[in-house]
Amino acid sequence: MHSNDAHARLPLAQTWPAARVARYRAAGYWRGETLPGLLRARAEAHPDDLAVIGGEVRLTYAQLWQYAGRIGAGLLARGLRPGDRVVVQLGNTADFIAVVFGLFRAGLIPVYALPAHRFTEVSHVLDKAQANAYIASAQYEGFDYRTLARELQAARPALQHVLISGDGEEFTSVASLDGDTATLPPDPDPQSVAFLQLSGGSTGLSKLIPRTHDDYLYSVRASNEICAINRSTVYMVALPAAHNFPMSSPGFLGALYAGARVVLSAGPGPDVAFPLIAREQVTCVGLVPPLALLWAQAAPTSAHDLSSLKVMQVGGAKLVPEAARRVVDGLGCQLQQVFGMAEGLVNYTRLHDAEDIVLGTQGRPISPDDEVLVLDDHGHPVAPGEVGHLLTRGPYTIGAYHNDPGANARSFTEDGFYRTGDRVQQLPGGYLVVQGRAGDHINRAGEKISAEEIEDHLLAHSAVFDAAVVSIPDPYLGERSCAFVIAQGEAPTAAQLKAWVRGRGVAAFKVPDQVVFVPAFGTTAVGKISRRELRAQLRDHHLQQTGEPR
Repeated sequence: MHSNDAHARLPLAQTWPAARVARYRAAGYWRGETLPGLLRARAEAHPDDLAVIGGEVRLTYAQLWQYAGRIGAGLLARGLRPGDRVVVQLGNTADFIAVVFGLFRAGLIPVYALPAHRFTEVSHVLDKAQANAYIASAQYEGFDYRTLARELQAARPALQHVLISGDGEEFTSVASLDGDTATLPPDPDPQSVAFLQLSGGSTGLSKLIPRTHDDYLYSVRASNEICAINRSTVYMVALPAAHNFPMSSPGFLGALYAGARVVLSAGPGPDVAFPLIAREQVTCVGLVPPLALLWAQAAPTSAHDLSSLKVMQVGGAKLVPEAARRVVDGLGCQLQQVFGMAEGLVNYTRLHDAEDIVLGTQGRPISPDDEVLVLDDHGHPVAPGEVGHLLTRGPYTIGAYHNDPGANARSFTEDGFYRTGDRVQQLPGGYLVVQGRAGDHINRAGEKISAEEIEDHLLAHSAVFDAAVVSIPDPYLGERSCAFVIAQGEAPTAAQLKAWVRGRGVAAFKVPDQVVFVPAFGTTAVGKISRRELRAQLRDHHLQQTGEPR
């Protein structure tokens, strides 16, 4: 698809009913801010403050603004036009942030692919977004994206522009881009779509989430207030930067909004991140539960000074209470639980919440206007404190995916609520306890068992590093429970672990019917362990190995 075929492209839009728009503006949520406007304001106010540190590259706010302008103008000089969609597949480097803001300045629409994505996912995203440009790292984590770029171009004639961060070989390098910044368009309409984020669903190919300048910047600004992000913050991006969590909760955008400093870590492991924390005096980082546990395990014996770290945020999957306790004990900093979705709703435990709330819940919504419903299987509200399906709408939650009528019919109610697919319990004060995805329950002879509840009991055992509980088809019970366990230290026996769970005072039917020890768990392409996907993988692998009927 050529740039001049713009009329053939499906328009990008995310709209809210007029009454809600008026309400959100009157409440001061939507202030008419834009992403290019954000960076301009910081570059004018604090030009010489350090903005971004990535590898050997250190950029001040003025330098980031100028570099982004050069990239944006250079892309327009190459024939891209405002409104064109550009798939961005960059690792955690300074170029990630410079390229994204270059696209914003040029009126181009970033479409975020993850470094772990390959031909199937990237070609799907190119097609779904009707993108005509692709920007990737030359190499990242041992993979050469120039090879992928060649495959994509050969298969997708509409992909006219390929740019590479690093040695471009036959492709144009990002560093060589140049153009007249006078050609850059004025700031966009704050209600227009700023970018397309990918849904974090672990099944099927990702849906595209259109986020507007106004709605996204409200969530960023409000996150900063909740997370106490200010100019003295040093925020580390340890997870892939294209994820919603390290981008906006409060993420690197929150840090830039506050005029703070962003440190990009090339990898999330303690070996890479710990020296950076010590060197750059990092104060805040966001991780997924398996990484948080790894950090907590490594921290007490680390040679690196981690004392600057004030807040460890954990999100992306549920952190169960026993694991939360382990993170706090191992790292000695403030834990903040985060439960959110790229479609919108984000919940945080507050920094001054009581310990039982911080360890035992996944927080409460950002906004007074986040509407939360907890419904039973028939769409009726559950009794207070009962578990049900989470639906939500609000000032930063979308009402539709892009170019996906089928998903929209499944995912949104007629009155605009988003069906999250999560099962939650709502406590007094609006705090949510995530009970898993809608499919993560085991029906054992008519008794419903929450996989997460049993995992929590297993994780309380000192010799258990991680555990995943799945349903296995059973001719007598319908389904039986099978616990896959990664041991640490001296491994317990299956009988000891069953006795341990029984001794925790739970119903006998909740004791795992089977315990299987494994050396490690796989991860999804999203770079986090989606518990649902993990359980499905473990279940399928086990059934293949044992030859049991599915």
